Amino acid sequence: MHAAGPRLPVVTPCELPDGIQLVYADDRGGRQVVAVDDAGLIDFGRTRPFRKPPAYRGQRNFPGWWWSATTRSHVVYESWLGRHHIIEADRDARIAGIAGKPFALTWPLKKRSVRHVPDLFCQTFDGRGIVTDCRPARRMDEDFRYKCAVTAAACQAAGWEFRLVSEPDPVWASNLRWLAGYRHPRFADAGIEELLIAALAQPGPLADAAGRAGDPIRVMPVVFHLLWLGRLTADLSRPLGNSTIVAVSADPLEAT
Repeated sequence: MHAAGPRLPVVTPCELPDGIQLVYADDRGGRQVVAVDDAGLIDFGRTRPFRKPPAYRGQRNFPGWWWSATTRSHVVYESWLGRHHIIEADRDARIAGIAGKPFALTWPLKKRSVRHVPDLFCQTFDGRGIVTDCRPARRMDEDFRYKCAVTAAACQAAGWEFRLVSEPDPVWASNLRWLAGYRHPRFADAGIEELLIAALAQPGPLADAAGRAGDPIRVMPVVFHLLWLGRLTADLSRPLGNSTIVAVSADPLEAT
């Protein structure tokens, strides 16, 4: 579905620590504690982020809120890397819900308490839950890998999938950011879409197809919107431009 970044270590679930709990913020911001075995019952579409990242002068990360075309709401992120993987989820036609910083896992370890807040929770249309941790490959130290192993075990107990992700291919990421600028439904135009599909009966260069469908100034935003949705497809591992070969997608779920 997306271009690969640095190779990541395989996360093997460890034994679930005694006393582990999942804490989340309900729709009023109150903290609720549940056993991980019961976590699959939580509707993260109705909760608040467990943690909202602070903003202060001189900070080295870039937090913010992403407006999601999937949820028609804002999703919190703590870094540009986290934002990228929210964009990935927002474009995935299989995803029905996206929540940033959805919960914390807490457990005792010797004389201290450990807490870990995953970056992302996604709900698919077929009911699967996907928990994602984002971290640059160079910052995956032993402590973080241990927390990921515990998180993977907790997800297994809750019936969720766990993913560890890192930096994407930079060209792919740049193309996706560009297309994301056209994610809003206001860029849809059924009439122009019909003309584009006719113009692309055979795959061809992006600019040529837009020119055959009408005024490129009006048509190009629709092209980018359809590429975002996956109704048109192109090789996004290469820089997107006028000569990019575009085709009609047989299945938006398989679009690249």
